[in-house]
Amino acid sequence: MNSAPPIALSGLARRLVKDQLIAEEIARNAFQEARNNKQSFVSYLVENNLSDSNAIAEAASDEFGAPLFDLASFNMEMAPKELVDIKLIQQHHTLPLYRRGNKLFIAVSDPTNLRALDEIKFHTGINTDAVLVDEKLLNEAISQYIEANDEPLSGFDDLEDGLDDLDIEAVDEDRDSGDTDQGGDIDETPIVRFVNKVLVDAIKSGASDIHFEPYEKSYRVRFRTDGILTEVTRPPMTLAGRLAARLKVMSQMDISERRLPQDGRIKMKLSKKRAIDFRVNTLPTLFGEKIVLRILDPSSAQMGIDALGYEPIQKEMYMHALKQPQGMILVTGPTGSGKTVSLYTGLNILNEPEVNISTAEDPVEINLEGINQCHVNPKVGLTFAEALRSFLRQDPDVIMVGEIRDLETAEISIKAAQTGHMVMSTLHTNSAAETITRLMNMGVPAFNVATSVSLIIAQRLARRLCNDCKEPIDIPKETLLAEGFTEQDLEEATIMQPVGCDKCSNGSKGRVGIYEVVRITDEISRIIMEGGNSIEIGDKAREEGFNDLRRSALMKAAQGLISLEEVNRVTKD
Repeated sequence: MNSAPPIALSGLARRLVKDQLIAEEIARNAFQEARNNKQSFVSYLVENNLSDSNAIAEAASDEFGAPLFDLASFNMEMAPKELVDIKLIQQHHTLPLYRRGNKLFIAVSDPTNLRALDEIKFHTGINTDAVLVDEKLLNEAISQYIEANDEPLSGFDDLEDGLDDLDIEAVDEDRDSGDTDQGGDIDETPIVRFVNKVLVDAIKSGASDIHFEPYEKSYRVRFRTDGILTEVTRPPMTLAGRLAARLKVMSQMDISERRLPQDGRIKMKLSKKRAIDFRVNTLPTLFGEKIVLRILDPSSAQMGIDALGYEPIQKEMYMHALKQPQGMILVTGPTGSGKTVSLYTGLNILNEPEVNISTAEDPVEINLEGINQCHVNPKVGLTFAEALRSFLRQDPDVIMVGEIRDLETAEISIKAAQTGHMVMSTLHTNSAAETITRLMNMGVPAFNVATSVSLIIAQRLARRLCNDCKEPIDIPKETLLAEGFTEQDLEEATIMQPVGCDKCSNGSKGRVGIYEVVRITDEISRIIMEGGNSIEIGDKAREEGFNDLRRSALMKAAQGLISLEEVNRVTKD
């Protein structure tokens, strides 16, 4: 049997072999594989680390007599917008750099890619000229260009535009979803478009939750924005069943089961690089199923610690605790107070290649690259405690437990913190001091609490005043002192009030964290081991200079970030 004749090398491939930048046999195989994969020879070489991208670019420049352009020094804002379709840029792996008269200069890493120039010329009606660039730099530049110019939500301002094309899929979390052969009238276009419209509007408005609520004679949809529920629409009551069915299909639930609560998940792909997850829960009510969607935006976990609202000394204490090789950091507060974002921010700071991080969550809210996340499932015996036991057999450096709910989980977490691991977790308490007494009430010995817990963060979320319309308010000095301000505070304080404009929601725009950050000092440890209560621990924390929630909120009001009414809403005097 005759073997196929070897591929004759020419052009750039021959030059790379001649310059000893790549072996001849590797060049032949790469040329064939690139052809099979329908990609350029240069892209294949760089993607598979077969040769240095800069050396390839210099060899190509010399071989074809083309000038080599340094993309690293190019200002991407100068690139022409909307002149070349993004699909063409992705398809041909090119990038428009600048236009001069009736000539468009296109960045290419493979000077033989003449088809790309011809197609761009055909679609734009403008003559094209190739500019040779480094393949690796071209990859980065194309990603930046697409990210800067891809506005996935702009096409959904009108109910009639683009909603059918939204890429929405269910996320299978290995649960019994029952009959998933849905069919029927639940896929009818008006229902699909209406639900897509609601989801997109919720994302655009910055909502954290969406409520679909059936009543005896009406049906309403509400968004929770900046912590406050607001009604946004009242669809006809006759659509209640079909709306519920559509949402259940999207989240891969059993649409025939209407008597029991169900949990599901939806992923909405807004663009190539951005996706939003929705955690979905159904609840049977008197007049149908109420469905609540929690919006989980992965970008919220990437904000960075500076965006969360910590005071400088509080941030310093958190960062110091994260750098310790062992100990326990506890974040506490009611549901919806931002505990998850605080934990994920800490995990992102610790997320380095040399650190092994494992988390047990119920459920996993945001996927984090480089972190081993476990979704606990008590129905099959995978509890927080069981997941923790498994983690400790997998050589962990950092462990995150979604919530300490019982003595077993608390004891394993504390032992892990005492044996060379950094442990992070949450509890549902009102203050840092109450967190200590909650652990002891669970049955954890006071000595173990005092020697394992290193930092406690109690937090709330307050509505941030809109910078475009907030205005100063004149409040009597006596009233401010009664609220808790000090004389020193009032010397520099500027108390602001909400007004409302077309850029905000009733004078508020976004939220800011209010924190009580308490480091477990020697004196606080002594009170814990002596069996002190939360009042004694709280008094000692304030004596040592740790601001409580009320004090932190007043500082935010003095800075003009939140209103005095908001201080009283989120904290108690």
